[in-house]
Amino acid sequence: MPQADFDPQPTLEGQTVRLRPLEAGDWDDLWACARDPLVWEQHPIRERHREEIFRPLFDGKLAEGWTLAVEHSDEGRVIGMSSYSNLRREGGGAVEIGSTMLGRAYWGGAVNREMKRLMLAHALRFVGTVEFLVAEENLRSRKAMAKIGGRLTERIVETEVLGRVVPHLVYEITRADFAAGPLA
Repeated sequence: MPQADFDPQPTLEGQTVRLRPLEAGDWDDLWACARDPLVWEQHPIRERHREEIFRPLFDGKLAEGWTLAVEHSDEGRVIGMSSYSNLRREGGGAVEIGSTMLGRAYWGGAVNREMKRLMLAHALRFVGTVEFLVAEENLRSRKAMAKIGGRLTERIVETEVLGRVVPHLVYEITRADFAAGPLA
């Protein structure tokens, strides 16, 4: 049974990144990353590079209190964000990691791997499974899931995005997967 005191906004330290609660003052750094259209080219909401589309996402994540800012340790600035969501207690417990956005300069390397390792290690202290919902068309994120040891399940979750249904594939990493996988 998962512990009752899951903290959705811990401060987590790694060699390359520091994760900490998202703050209003993170807007400028995050907007500098988010306004790049290539960041969103495979996302269901490709228009998020426009301020009037990204701003409500940022404000919503700030209000929810489950989002972490990703600071680059050497640069001392915010280079992305990621969130926990949908904590469930039944069946050994599960939580989702999602809404991850990184500046393009940090794709495909140590930053995403370390960020996910830190978030997984934290979450798996409280739940038995971490899930990731990835839009079926988002090949970049699907490849990233494979790199970090995410196991594709048979589940598909359909969500409505801007008036259209978008299928999301469900990947998972269990405590045992994490202990044996590439991020251990």
